[in-house]
Parts: sequence; C-alpha cells; structure tokens
Amino acid sequence: MKLTAKTADKHVLYQKSVQSPEAEVDFFTRIYKKRYGKLPTRFREDFCGTALISCDWVRRKKDNHAYGVDLHQPTLDWGRRHNLSRLTESVRERVHLVQDNVLHVTEPKVHVVGAFNFSYFIFKELRELEAYFKTVRRSLAPEGLFVLDAYGGYEAQQEMEEETTHNGFTYVWDQAKYNPINDHTVCHIHFKFPDGSMLKRAFTYDWRLWTLGGIQDALIGAGFGATEVYWEGSDKDGDGNGVYRKCKKAENTPGWNAYIIGLP
Repeated sequence: MKLTAKTADKHVLYQKSVQSPEAEVDFFTRIYKKRYGKLPTRFREDFCGTALISCDWVRRKKDNHAYGVDLHQPTLDWGRRHNLSRLTESVRERVHLVQDNVLHVTEPKVHVVGAFNFSYFIFKELRELEAYFKTVRRSLAPEGLFVLDAYGGYEAQQEMEEETTHNGFTYVWDQAKYNPINDHTVCHIHFKFPDGSMLKRAFTYDWRLWTLGGIQDALIGAGFGATEVYWEGSDKDGDGNGVYRKCKKAENTPGWNAYIIGLP
C-alpha cells in the first residue's frame, strides 16, 4: 500500500526516519564496557516514546531489563501495541513502561540512563535542566552511565528546512524559529508523500538549543563527577559517518552531532 497523509502512521515514520536503536545501544554498551570492564544489564530510557530502544535492549541478552519513562500515555500504548507486541512473552516481560515525569523517577537503580533525540532540550532553564540531571544521578547504580545526545552548529540556529528521502515518503526537518537572546527554538517534523499529500507538523518541539559546554556545566552542577564528549566524524562529503570518538576539541562545522556522557 502506498503511503499518503491519510494512511500513514506518524510513529512508524518517525521510527524509520529518526531513530537508530541498534546504534544507540551499541554505543553506550561499548562505552560502559570500556569503563567498567563488564556489560550493563539495567537500562532506563527517559522520554522513551514508543520504547523502541528499550525493545532493542532486552533482545540483546536474557538478563537485560529496560525501564521506559514517558509522560504521554497514548504514545506508550502505541509502543505496547506495535513494538512490545513483536517480542516473545519472556522478552516482553523485561520491558517495564512507566507513565510519569522523568523528574520524579529514581527507582530502580540502573546501570545506564539514556535521554536521546535531544528530548531533554524541553528543559529551557538551567535550574530545570540541573533538576533533571540530579534525578538521573540519584537513579544510577555506583557503576553507572548517563548518555545524552546533542546537535548544533551554526546551521542549527537558522530558520530552514531539510528534506531526506526514504522509501515511500520524505522526511522534513523544519527549524521554524530561533531566538538568539535565549537560544529558544521551535522545530517541526513534516512528512511528504508521492501523491502530493503532506502530514504537516506531525511532531513539534519547543526547545532550548543547549550547547555542549552548557550541558556539561549542568551535569557537574547536578553532582556528576566528570563528563565526556564523543564527537561524530565525517565522510569525504562532510556528512556525519556515525562514528563517535572522545574529543576535547572539535571543528566548528555548520552542523554536528555528539554524545555527552555523565559519570558518577
């Protein structure tokens, strides 16, 4: 069936065009093992949405448990119907979805907390961001890891649209507003289809575009002992190559992606 604005499911399109659960899990598993010499087993996915990363996590090993936290019950329900339902019963039982504010959840203690797809940018004030980071710090086991992603570069401050073609649809990232006084930004995701129809503003984000320096300062202010930045490399065309290496200096490119690690 050909996709149109009427027939398409926005969550399916989002998972296909935005998320890379295998890459996320591979990354933080590698970092955790390198630091602690063993594999983590308890992972919490904050702002988990459809819990796609949590599902990938529990598939990896039979002793892996995932805890997905999100405020939006309808999205959690969608994840149960479409993602958790694809797991066998014994695997599905190791995914624990919680409808709650990430500022309120500190139990059980986990080895890794992840906040991906820039979801924590929803906290626009420093005190709010530090409050969230303090909650995560209390959630971690002694040998723990907090993993966040971030994007930036001077193109991130421009009002612009970027299109990416996928099988059966086009993903549109729309940077609709940016205020240089306070770094507040409004972005939308639209989806276009071959029949000319469009799923406009399928997702909208009202964020603060945090800098890597600001994020790291907030982590230290929240009680983390140290931070690390893993910068994405580029291919011969200058596009991101999906390879992240720990860096202390980086080139001020038009656009970049990075992971930030908070260490207890």
